[in-house]
Amino acid sequence: MLSVRIWGDRGSIPCPGKDTVIYGGNTSCLEIRADEKLVIVDLGTGVRLLGDWLMENDYKKGPIDADIFITHTHWDHIMGFPMFSPIFVPTTRFRIRGPVSYEDETLEQIIGAQLSYRYWPVRIDELAADIEYSRIQETSFDLGGGLRVTTKYLNHPILCLGYRFEYQGKSIVTAYDHEPFRNLFPTDPSDPSFDEDIAREGEAAAADENEKILRFFHGADILIQDSQYTAEEYPRHTGWGHSTFEYALASAEAATAKKIILFHHDPGRTDAQLEELERSFQARAAARPEIQLIAAREGLTIEA
Repeated sequence: MLSVRIWGDRGSIPCPGKDTVIYGGNTSCLEIRADEKLVIVDLGTGVRLLGDWLMENDYKKGPIDADIFITHTHWDHIMGFPMFSPIFVPTTRFRIRGPVSYEDETLEQIIGAQLSYRYWPVRIDELAADIEYSRIQETSFDLGGGLRVTTKYLNHPILCLGYRFEYQGKSIVTAYDHEPFRNLFPTDPSDPSFDEDIAREGEAAAADENEKILRFFHGADILIQDSQYTAEEYPRHTGWGHSTFEYALASAEAATAKKIILFHHDPGRTDAQLEELERSFQARAAARPEIQLIAAREGLTIEA
């Protein structure tokens, strides 16, 4: 069985409070299970709760061993690491992989910078767990036990990877902190910088990259998509590296995904607002009964 459990689904910053009880206020963290094999995607603040749960459950069965994938190194995706309790247990083994945008800093240095005395009372070299760090790019490889992962660059201000996990004919795809590719060159002939050939090439390049994303999504049993904004809000945030509810639904339909999980909720979005948006887009998806649309909630477990 391939499944995903959501431990954190907010973007940018944790937002606890009375208005975020239903959908949750922790930043991104996913627990993926391929039968007994454990994979974690992102180390946002939700990973603290996951760590406590693993110590209460998995640890009783033996040492904790997991593959951890970081989508990118923005703080909201790594800030829970210092409070992830299994890293203080000597028998724990983690393999942490992710992209790095600056070649003079390793993934270990970026994550470990949080574990320095200016920020935290425990340093990275004081951790008890056996942790391996690897910088990865677009690739595909086996994780053992029949589980395979394929990575795809997304459109975000720093290098960011989407992940496709495949196991026994089922698939889970993560595609958050992603903005649709667009032409960056002037397309208005009245613009002094307009060049018809360059504008045409820009349109073609953007269309090609968006098509690659759809191929990466194709046929996913579970597609976890960025939906931080609505189409009305998006023009005020163009270039920030996030998508809309409308794009998430349209691209999932085009890629024939089966279950769409709307993810990376805006920190200012209340439970009431998310409930209204979820109902609205479930109604839009109703014309395609083969598609199930759900807004991510902390604690939600979904089988592929």
